[in-house]
Amino acid sequence: MMISTWRKRRAARLAGKQRPESEMGDIEVTIPNHFRCPISLELMKDPVTMSSGMTYDRESIEKWIEAGNVTCPVTNKVLRSLEPIPNHTVRKMIQDWCVLNSSYGIERIPTPRIPVSSEEALEIHFKIKTACKKGDRIGCQNLAAKIKALAKESERNTSCLVATGTAGVLSYAFEEFSKASFEENFAVLDEILSSLAVLLLHDKATNCPVSDASIDAIVLFLKSEDLSARRNAILVLKELVPLDYRKVEMLSETEGAMEALFKLIKAPICHTATKASLTVIYHMVASPSPANAKIIDKFVDLGLVSLLLEMLVDAERSLCEKALGILDGICDSDQGREEAYNHALTIPVLIRKIHRVSDLAMKFSVSILFKLCMDKKRENGGVLVEAIQRNAFEKLLVLLQVGCDQRTKEKATQLLRVLNVYRSRVDCIDSVDFKNVKRHF
Repeated sequence: MMISTWRKRRAARLAGKQRPESEMGDIEVTIPNHFRCPISLELMKDPVTMSSGMTYDRESIEKWIEAGNVTCPVTNKVLRSLEPIPNHTVRKMIQDWCVLNSSYGIERIPTPRIPVSSEEALEIHFKIKTACKKGDRIGCQNLAAKIKALAKESERNTSCLVATGTAGVLSYAFEEFSKASFEENFAVLDEILSSLAVLLLHDKATNCPVSDASIDAIVLFLKSEDLSARRNAILVLKELVPLDYRKVEMLSETEGAMEALFKLIKAPICHTATKASLTVIYHMVASPSPANAKIIDKFVDLGLVSLLLEMLVDAERSLCEKALGILDGICDSDQGREEAYNHALTIPVLIRKIHRVSDLAMKFSVSILFKLCMDKKRENGGVLVEAIQRNAFEKLLVLLQVGCDQRTKEKATQLLRVLNVYRSRVDCIDSVDFKNVKRHF
């Protein structure tokens, strides 16, 4: 019986595609134990060897290490190095075994791309610094392009590049080439900026040096007609500006910077760039910089208040929170409050956003409303009347009932007190039509 079964299996394997799969019967293929990962017990697709001498599938051992383990799962010995070494011999044996058993439905595992190692990353760093010292634009441009390609290839590569401080090295290179002619170094600066934009999505820019020359170069890209360069420039600025208010001052003093940021909102090139631009502007108007008042007044003169209010009518959550945050900062200045007060959309939009978007949006909306209604430099009866007409009193009452942070609660309580004075004088408006909003007083 055993011989008969073996003969059937052998005949089926030799027949291959000549016999239908249904006639071959169910054939089980046993995976050799030395081809299985000791952790997952599955066929290894990317075998790597650790310092203990044991071989594992890369994905399994990396998860083991990421969990905080520093020992070999099999031998329990402390690993001298956490860097996995590709085992090409075992991988080739597994591929040959897959080909040999292809008639049983075993697919050949593809040859995996070997992730960049920390040693290779450090070698690239050294070459970039050497190219900067020699003024080798082409060499540095090619190395920056290589870094971007590696980062886009896999998350493993990105993690390795981030861990070895590649963003700081690229920032150093950008600063060095920014000191010379922008026109001559445009190509290398553009490539470095593009690579930085990719890496800074996963890295904190704490080790990225930023000089006046670097900011000037970034702003020049921000003002260019190249949409890709403008996008990369704003993505890099988004990571650099929040770290230090001095960078805010540098940016605000750079000619054309604020106009370029405003243009990215007025004439958006993509959703990501718009969000990044709003983030940069928020940090500029909310920074403790001595130039804060000038920054706000400049944005007000550009027409940012009107632009943000129109955006807020139907903006999605993320844009809505950022736009409201900017308006809150702008309303710290007399000119900003005046501009907001004179716009017909201000009160309807602010009250509509309470309870409708998020806790953060609600916090900003209440804060802006508080600043407009409590402005002691002007008579605010008109604002209070309009707020009551838009159901502000009822929404603020609900806000206190459902709960909020202490500062917002205090502002809502004070607003209710002043609104109560005018409550009996006007009727509420049930709905809000943003197309033809006009003041009724």
